[in-house]
Amino acid sequence: MKQKVVALLQKAVEVLIEQSVLQSEWIPDISVERTRDAQHGDFASNLAMMLAKSAKRSPRQLAEVIIAALPEDASVEKVEIAGPGFINFFVNPNAQHAIIADVLRLGASFGKSNSGAGQKIQVEFVSANPTGPLHVGHGRGAVYGSVISELLRAVGYDVANEYYVNDAGRQMDILATSVWLRYLECCGQTFQFPSNGYKGAYVKDIARQIFDRINQNFCFEATEVFDGIPVDEPQGGDKEQHIDGLISKAQALLGRERYAQIFQEGLTAILADIRADLSAFGVDYQHWFFESLLVEDGSIEEALGRLDKAGHLYKKEGATWFASSALGDEKDRVVVRDNGQTTYFASDIAYHMNKLDRGFERIINVWGADHHGYIPRVRAAMTALGADADKLDVLLVQFAVLYRGDEKVQMSTRSGDFVTLHHLCDEVGLDAARFFYVMRKSDQHMDFDLKLATSKTNDNPVFYVQYAYARICSVLRQREEKGLSRNSQQGLDNSALLSTDHEVSLIGLLAQYPEVVERSALKYEPHHLVHFLRDLANYFHTYYNAEQFLVDDAKLRDARMNLIEAVQQCLTNGLALLGVSSPEIM
Repeated sequence: MKQKVVALLQKAVEVLIEQSVLQSEWIPDISVERTRDAQHGDFASNLAMMLAKSAKRSPRQLAEVIIAALPEDASVEKVEIAGPGFINFFVNPNAQHAIIADVLRLGASFGKSNSGAGQKIQVEFVSANPTGPLHVGHGRGAVYGSVISELLRAVGYDVANEYYVNDAGRQMDILATSVWLRYLECCGQTFQFPSNGYKGAYVKDIARQIFDRINQNFCFEATEVFDGIPVDEPQGGDKEQHIDGLISKAQALLGRERYAQIFQEGLTAILADIRADLSAFGVDYQHWFFESLLVEDGSIEEALGRLDKAGHLYKKEGATWFASSALGDEKDRVVVRDNGQTTYFASDIAYHMNKLDRGFERIINVWGADHHGYIPRVRAAMTALGADADKLDVLLVQFAVLYRGDEKVQMSTRSGDFVTLHHLCDEVGLDAARFFYVMRKSDQHMDFDLKLATSKTNDNPVFYVQYAYARICSVLRQREEKGLSRNSQQGLDNSALLSTDHEVSLIGLLAQYPEVVERSALKYEPHHLVHFLRDLANYFHTYYNAEQFLVDDAKLRDARMNLIEAVQQCLTNGLALLGVSSPEIM
């Protein structure tokens, strides 16, 4: 109905342009919103207020002209002017009932649209370093990215999901060295494991698998390994220098090929677990992009070459700098260190160049909130590459904080003390995990209540929504068990019988669903859809407790069967966009 009101206003504008009351270049995007107070109608537009200055009329005067130019439509009962010049539309109550037929006819397609018109969008999310299993802190970004992708697809965008695998750089060298040191322990060597190494049990598991296959072939005496290495932090030294010394020693002792083998063993094992955990969590990707490819195919050199040619690079103190402060960043950034090594930021510049070169019309990066300061430099890089930085949207996600009772659970990949995504699903279930992760706006703090997520009470929001769906299934089964007839067309023909406050409220809410999906998608805010589903479930539960559905009057019964079936369809459509199931029995 909202789109119909927009279309009516558009036709009125076209008439007024022909009459030279308005000019086409004045016309903004026509905005129509649902009113908060039913006394002001069902929909309101500020169009007259937007055009009044250009038309040299008062908003109320122009509103009168616009209303006079509106074509007649049986679905609109009346149109009024309110306040400083709002145009309020009152929808014919009988026209509202048409939404039931729309839902039943469209089924799983109800709520979908072609607003995106096939525009290509890439959504990159999670992209955690493959240095350990994904923990519950990563789960929020995983669900948020996947739900945003599904919402955008639902409104007509061509969406590609991507995981950026940071398989190059120091963190991966720390992992490889940690695996090798655990392998040495399997060989019988004893030493103090570095404080800055990866200590999780998964590292020991990888090392044991390597030892079982190659035995002592990569083994060296601990005295030789630690000879000349700077002391570690617990002994009064620097933990960074200590681990860097061990990385260099591992590379020197093993040689290029054997070190690469250890490196690859760790990467492959952890990445396989990440892939499996994400897939089990309902998150799948069209593409896994490896940072190492940017080095191998010369993309980093090409990106830096483009920046240099455009005059955005300069030398200072032996390093190469990107003059990003001239493009909105707070300071300039090093892209090549004085030792000739490119920085992580240089890889990121090349990666975004690659995204642009692949023809994506919009790029969405879902990052942790701690990356807020990284946004200006990436946007500066895109501008320097000759691209429109407005093509990039960076969506920040606060890590969810897990509690067991009043005790906060630590989640450190380095120490190995964390709750994995896999364990979270085992404990609370996939549906609850996904639903809870998108209940709040992504950049808001979130405490994950395990006790609530596993409870089977109305206080548990996912249980409450799913229970509404299951209740409807139960009513439909009862009708069949009682042998009561069902004539859907008769129900549609008698939709006017649906006149109780509960029924009117449910019908009105059903009509809002397509708008909620579009708003959730275009604003990247799936929590709007979550709140809608909770409201729809609440309205249904209230209706269920107030009215009988399987009444003797066949016409009323069929009308009510159509209504609750439309509610059922809307619930399952919304839950599907969240990646949450619709159980028929609970």
